Amino acid sequence: MIRLDKVSKMYRTDRIETTALDNINLAVEKGELVSIMGPSGCGKSTLLNLMGLLDEPSKGKVELDGITINGQGDRALARVRNERIGFIFQQFHLVSDLSVVDNVESPLLYRRMSNRERRKAALAALDRVGLGSRTHHFPTQLSGGQQQRVAIARAIVGQPRILLADEPTGNLDTATGEEVMDSVERLWREQGLTVVIVTHDRAIAERAGRVVEMRDGRIVHGGSTSLPVEAA
Repeated sequence: MIRLDKVSKMYRTDRIETTALDNINLAVEKGELVSIMGPSGCGKSTLLNLMGLLDEPSKGKVELDGITINGQGDRALARVRNERIGFIFQQFHLVSDLSVVDNVESPLLYRRMSNRERRKAALAALDRVGLGSRTHHFPTQLSGGQQQRVAIARAIVGQPRILLADEPTGNLDTATGEEVMDSVERLWREQGLTVVIVTHDRAIAERAGRVVEMRDGRIVHGGSTSLPVEAA
């Protein structure tokens, strides 16, 4: 499903080069629930950005569904992101002057769908996260946990195959964070999603089937040390 082969990511300025990722080998199979954890600055979010096609590696190869992503144009990458990948962030990134249902509909504006089809899909996504009764509320009228569940509904409204979550419980108290993870796990089981979660929280990480640990831009535990040879 997702493959990173000898991937490195460097950021350069006129005076300094910083290595964010160093020779990463990682394969995430279809239907896996994987967590990535490590201290701040270890490269977790950079790795997630590469998986989500929000950035490109300096070295190495990124594949999604057997397709090499390196060198694809911005429009092609945007189409893949919109159709195959859902994103959840620590900051909910909801538009405050849009209703809950309009926030959830927003990714579908880039697809050839009627207004009726978009609304039906958004309402169904909200039902799946238990917020069918809050469709016409605004984000400021919701608790933090409810806002994150709206963000989850927005992430899944387009029926993606991959769900990427960057510290999805970071702004929530422990109990609310557990409720949000319950929602993510339920969607993973029911829809057969491939889920990758970045977190600092060991308890959240260990709810995944595999924990990948990072230090200083490298995977130190739980990653793929070698990847299978590509099929011809």
